[in-house]
Amino acid sequence: MTDEAAASRRLETRAIRAGRGGNDTALAPVLWATTTFVTPTVEEGRRMATEAGADRFYTRYGNPTVAAFEDAIADLEGAESARAFASGMGAISAVVLGLCSKGDHIVAQKQLYAGTQLLLQTACPRFGIDVTFVDGTEPGAFARAIIPGKTMLVVAETPANPRLGIVDLEELGAIKGPITMVDSTFATPLIQRPLEYGVDLVLHSATKAIAGHNDATLGVVAGTDELLTWLWSFAVLQGANAAPFDAMNGLRGLRTLGVRLRQQTSTAQHLAELLSDHPLVENVSYPGLDSHPQRDLAKRQMEMSGGLLTFDIVGGLEAGRVFVESTEIAQLATSLGGPETLVTHPASTTHVGLTPEEFDASGIGPGTVRLSAGLEHPLDLEADLLQALDRARGAA
Repeated sequence: MTDEAAASRRLETRAIRAGRGGNDTALAPVLWATTTFVTPTVEEGRRMATEAGADRFYTRYGNPTVAAFEDAIADLEGAESARAFASGMGAISAVVLGLCSKGDHIVAQKQLYAGTQLLLQTACPRFGIDVTFVDGTEPGAFARAIIPGKTMLVVAETPANPRLGIVDLEELGAIKGPITMVDSTFATPLIQRPLEYGVDLVLHSATKAIAGHNDATLGVVAGTDELLTWLWSFAVLQGANAAPFDAMNGLRGLRTLGVRLRQQTSTAQHLAELLSDHPLVENVSYPGLDSHPQRDLAKRQMEMSGGLLTFDIVGGLEAGRVFVESTEIAQLATSLGGPETLVTHPASTTHVGLTPEEFDASGIGPGTVRLSAGLEHPLDLEADLLQALDRARGAA
């Protein structure tokens, strides 16, 4: 089959076929569980130690199983290359610290995963890198904050954690000068493809929906060969390389990503509508609801609304605590995108390190709950949420 014919297939089909270049006749991903490879000659060793992409030299440089996962992500994102990391934060820190130096400037949105925000707020100043935070949902905010000749990187996350604010990818891709990067973890390549809008790099915590079974810790960045070669050089020194076993599980997750996303989106839509009508719930944020302030933008650049929704329990911290501790099918855990429905209390977990002002900027209140829809029957989840809301009523 020609590359052109393969590229014409829909993404769900390509997710099944991607990353099989080294499989031979095996249908399942092949695990290369080795740290070290025999080097045939000194000259070959020199080449592999200095050129990006060696996958049979030393696993910190590359590994066939990891390379297969990278190839699959590059295919689905429409990228020239990809690099896998030991976690999403490993990927984010490689982009920030691998591309930026003392005296550089970064523009980032206020609505971010707290780990990314803390990296920008704490590590960057230590290295002499200035960071300006803007409202990523405000048209033109990124472009207005750029300092010509100084801004090296623009960091966006869409949909954003945890309130699911949407960044206009077309507007972001039109920015000239600095490198633009989108954390697309909540969407995955099957929901949106930022590179098609002119964005330079797309990043995922593949621990989440891509791997999809809560058994792999994995990050990945995709973009042009030129940028990924630069990042590869830094990543070899950084050392946060993906483990072959996690990369294998990432490939396995890609095979079922489409069907999981469809079910999770359907369930999340059902639960978002249910919660929107409940008197103990306010401010339901979900891109599939007409009440979402960026509903039209979400429809333009997202294939599905996804499996994440966020809402506030009336009654604040105590009511929110009672709710997340009372669900029985939905589990209280800090992750998303897996087969189990999870509820998270951001103020006490994912964003616990933020100041009150930063909580306000992120849209997080004491009763905010983030829900990641799993694969259970939606009516069972409906009954579970309603009984937990009944218990929270007494704390409201």
